[in-house]
Amino acid sequence: MLQNNLFTPKPVPSTTEGFSLLELIVVVFMIGILSAIAAPGWLHFVNIQRLNTAQYQVYQAMQAAKSNATRDKLTWQVSIREVNEQVQWALHRAESGYSIPNTANWHSLDSHIQVYKDQNDQGKHETTLHKDSPNGPWHVQFNYKGNTNGQLGQITLIPKDNSQIQRCVYVSTLIGTLRMGENNDKPNDSDKYCY
Repeated sequence: MLQNNLFTPKPVPSTTEGFSLLELIVVVFMIGILSAIAAPGWLHFVNIQRLNTAQYQVYQAMQAAKSNATRDKLTWQVSIREVNEQVQWALHRAESGYSIPNTANWHSLDSHIQVYKDQNDQGKHETTLHKDSPNGPWHVQFNYKGNTNGQLGQITLIPKDNSQIQRCVYVSTLIGTLRMGENNDKPNDSDKYCY
């Protein structure tokens, strides 16, 4: 009699699929080591990007104040303050003195950014923009010619977790020249590191 081999089951090979517990532990351990190595570099990169963005926002606000002042033939002001650990800036027409109108539109910088208010190791403040009172905002005004009203200085920004990384915006001449700077290893002639 002829046997039909079509319906005869074939033996299943005895292999196991997947990973062993030891292999999974090794992979998780390697990922942990690589993450520990990469995390500080990534955090440094993110801090620099946040600072660059905040610096550019302040710089653009000052440029806009200067432009608005020459366009309107009026004095315009940029004010910078910290409220509840949040750095904010406002662009507005200058009222009497340096007062800020109630209608000023305040814009917030990234919540991880703060103004560098401490002295550096040379005993100098990195932030030197004009301030009317200890609790008042830093500010700079531009008159109808785009010149400052004698207010030279800089605002220096740092991440909340590292004062070694700095970005600053300078009002460097009476004719309203603005420039951006960053931290350096050696102080300049004014004993500041952000230039």
